[in-house]
Amino acid sequence: MPKAKVTKDTVSTPLTTSTGANRTPVKINTGGTPVWYKVLMFGFMIIGLLWMIVNYLAGPSIPLMNELGPWNYLIGFGGLIIGLLMTMGWR
Repeated sequence: MPKAKVTKDTVSTPLTTSTGANRTPVKINTGGTPVWYKVLMFGFMIIGLLWMIVNYLAGPSIPLMNELGPWNYLIGFGGLIIGLLMTMGWR
């Protein structure tokens, strides 16, 4: 298979707009996620996980959790899911 010809011309032309003026680079603000967002995100995940663990280990002996019954799973998984959905906004 034949090789492509390589030119030794290394002259590059600057980028120009339709008016002929050179473009100036624009800095994009890539600020990170605020601390409160991270605390809230991890807080939801940890609280959801702890709710599930406490429900599994001591749920019947805690009056509030005993009254909630199967709703404890919704509370625990809800906290986990909210925290995981918040990770999409984390930069």
